[in-house]
Amino acid sequence: MLSAPVGRHVVVVGAGIVGASVAYHAARAGAAVTLVDAGRPGAGVTADSFAWVGASGVRTGPAAGIRASATEEYRRVEAELPGLPVIWSGSLSWRAEGGAPAAGPGQEIVDAATVMTLEPHLRQPPQWAVWAPDDGAVDPVGVTGRLVAGARDHGARVHLDTAVTAVRRDAAGRVAGVDTAAGPLSGTTVVLAAGVATAALGAPLGVRVPVEPSPCPLFRLRAPAGLVRTVVNTQDFDLRQVAADRLIAAADSSERTLAAVRSTFRGAGSVELLGTRLGVRPMPADGEPIVGPVADVPGLYLAVMHAAVTLAPAVGRLVARELVDGVAEPALSGCRLDRF
Repeated sequence: MLSAPVGRHVVVVGAGIVGASVAYHAARAGAAVTLVDAGRPGAGVTADSFAWVGASGVRTGPAAGIRASATEEYRRVEAELPGLPVIWSGSLSWRAEGGAPAAGPGQEIVDAATVMTLEPHLRQPPQWAVWAPDDGAVDPVGVTGRLVAGARDHGARVHLDTAVTAVRRDAAGRVAGVDTAAGPLSGTTVVLAAGVATAALGAPLGVRVPVEPSPCPLFRLRAPAGLVRTVVNTQDFDLRQVAADRLIAAADSSERTLAAVRSTFRGAGSVELLGTRLGVRPMPADGEPIVGPVADVPGLYLAVMHAAVTLAPAVGRLVARELVDGVAEPALSGCRLDRF
């Protein structure tokens, strides 16, 4: 057990996909939830995510169990919130050199002929690739919006375009809510799910949250319809189709990405760059999620992580259990702040 149920009146700071998931799951579990964000749902770094959802190949690390459940958790939320914008396309990964790769859980090694059935527009299929049939991708802003709507349906109050300026404490030092540009919001628990802003909100409380901004370029491309059918991962890019004539790619250079797409796929000569977004991912110092109550500030709870889109449904459900029932979730035991 946690020391006590963290609190049934929960203020969630941040309406990115993690905060939206926490708000939805906590409200669904019976908490009184207030969700507050300086902007619109998913409009921050969530909008800049490549949004590949995969549980395959996960083997090590404190959050390995959570990552391994990612697709299962998305399918659960998809059933709870019909119309969730998820595409279960599977993913293909390969590299230019080396022999047959090793397959992890949920993966299989496929040969060139099978690759061509999955991605028929490849100019030259790799001899071997890793196929993860249960992987998919999401519209991250759309998913966030559905989670916020689901939270509202379960009674959550939502304050958008409302910047949080500080976490409030009572005379005994316990969290009592937040101060915002529009006035105070009360709560017995405050969940900081504000991405890179989490560190700044924790600092005045004497809480050091070791999370740094990590740039994540995302390129939007115009392309022929149906050029790419799965989530494709190579040494040059992560690539997927997001609309009939649109691709997105996560990579380092727009010029190299364009050249690589054109040389990888037949019929890609007309692919052109439409735009670039440079998101700022919250990257914990060890790359693993920071999730859980803060012992020195009763009522404060952290939820900040990389791979937020992948982990959000699972983390939201687990955090809600800890917030509402005071049950320490074993899956989160390696994700606590006190490991630093």
